Amino acid sequence: MRYDYLIVGAGLYGAVFAREMTDMGKHVLVIDKRDHIGGNVYTEDTYGIHVHKYGAHIFHTDNQRVWEYVNRFAVFNGFINSPVANYKGEIYPLPFNMYTFNKMWGVTTSEEAAAKISEQRKEAGIIEPKNLEEQAISLVGSDIFEKLIKGYTEKQWGRNCKDLPAFIIKRLPVRFTFDNNYFNALYQGIPKGGYTKLVENLLDGIEVRLNTDYLDNKAELDALAQKVVYTGPIDAYFGYKLGTLEYRSVRFETEVLDIPNFQGNAVVNHTDRETPFTRIIEHKWFEFGKDDLGRDIPKTVVSKEYSYEWKQGDEPYYPINDEKNQDLYLKYKKLAEGEGNVIFGGRLGEYKYYDMDAVIEAALDVCSKELKK
Repeated sequence: MRYDYLIVGAGLYGAVFAREMTDMGKHVLVIDKRDHIGGNVYTEDTYGIHVHKYGAHIFHTDNQRVWEYVNRFAVFNGFINSPVANYKGEIYPLPFNMYTFNKMWGVTTSEEAAAKISEQRKEAGIIEPKNLEEQAISLVGSDIFEKLIKGYTEKQWGRNCKDLPAFIIKRLPVRFTFDNNYFNALYQGIPKGGYTKLVENLLDGIEVRLNTDYLDNKAELDALAQKVVYTGPIDAYFGYKLGTLEYRSVRFETEVLDIPNFQGNAVVNHTDRETPFTRIIEHKWFEFGKDDLGRDIPKTVVSKEYSYEWKQGDEPYYPINDEKNQDLYLKYKKLAEGEGNVIFGGRLGEYKYYDMDAVIEAALDVCSKELKK
């Protein structure tokens, strides 16, 4: 065996694990079935604009350990996510805050806004929310639910809001202040030079093989290392023998436009049900200040996002963590625990939606445990 660890997947989890183990004197090999590193945080340079090829990724964390860690490998630009919602041509600020409430109801104080939400919650007869629709109305009232949540959410998940669990929206930011900062996190930003540069720096000096499918060459690759770190789909590892875990996937329509500014914001959600896409990303604004229209870059790149039901062969994005899928995942997890020389990690290996900082923290924690063995 030539390596201590074979790391399947060159995304954040795999790259952090590889960096840590290499720095501790271990020999690692990183493989990925794609033709690039970075996993879903991969960015591609297009006319000097770093395009998020697999959807927008905005780094945010309260974890000082993780923030200090990523700053070893990239300089972050301090980008603050302030999306807006477009409902049939009406523009509303996100997250839901006093600007939103003023536009929706004409209220000017937090007391007026809270009273309006309380009134609409009572009208809906909600005491203990049982599904996403009831949870949303209890948080922001029926007007905001109908215009800014219902259509977007049903496009995103392909299900009626009454059929979705309440926990999906429990983290919805609602503020009774004039604050358009979507995340509450202490540290926020986008790596200057794009996420690909960040992952390149993590993998500096480490052997990486691209266009290499682990499951198609499992026996041969397993023979190279004492242990495997697997970040692919857990059900695929076991040949789907217990059934297939469900996901939502996303299709992107990306265009280069010969204008310096298309929508004036990085993220615009289209919340009416009739518009087929969920949002438009204008990649330029992740890196350039809004007061600078990219004078040296007279073009812009925009991506429309269309959510759809995943099928095998598509890219899995969002785990559908309902009761049925969680029960199936736990069965696969039990099988995984029997694979003594395999570590299952990341959003696909653990079948969970991971923010980037949580992925990095999880990888660091597993490395610490490994080094203590």
